[in-house]
Amino acid sequence: MNIKITGKDLKATDAIKDYVEKKLERIQKYFEEEFDVNVTIKAEKNMQIAEIHVITKANTYRAVTEHKDLYASIDKDIDILEGQIRKAKTKRDRINKEESIKIKESANISSNEKEITDEILKTIYYDIKPIAPEDAKLKLEDMRGNNFLTFINVDTGKVNVIFRLKDGKNFGLVEPEN
Repeated sequence: MNIKITGKDLKATDAIKDYVEKKLERIQKYFEEEFDVNVTIKAEKNMQIAEIHVITKANTYRAVTEHKDLYASIDKDIDILEGQIRKAKTKRDRINKEESIKIKESANISSNEKEITDEILKTIYYDIKPIAPEDAKLKLEDMRGNNFLTFINVDTGKVNVIFRLKDGKNFGLVEPEN
């Protein structure tokens, strides 16, 4: 960790430098590689402003706070930076995990495609209720993801299938002859 402390209208004393270095140890645990830290302290009117930039190979993090006490301002900056770094690390870990799952799934799919052919791979169970074909059409319209619905025709007592035609506006009905 390379630290550069600059004071504007305020002298960066050894006590301030030691305090900043001690507080930056909280951030150092998040990084394996070397990173740079630029700290600027300044006074405006009766407020003490601390601005901290953490520069890594992948990201840059920045926090600026003002307080009547410079040490409190530095503490607040460290808290903000730690939150930013933790959030970025969590996001990066989640993306890496999702990518590894996708790679694993695609490997499973490609191996399954080679091994299994002409087999029923999925079975869905649901209740078939006696309803009229018009009610079945209304029910299918409500089911956006499905293109067909199996039901028992209340008039004939036989299993029917209503399906959405390719035009997306009309429906077809399959009825057994006997």
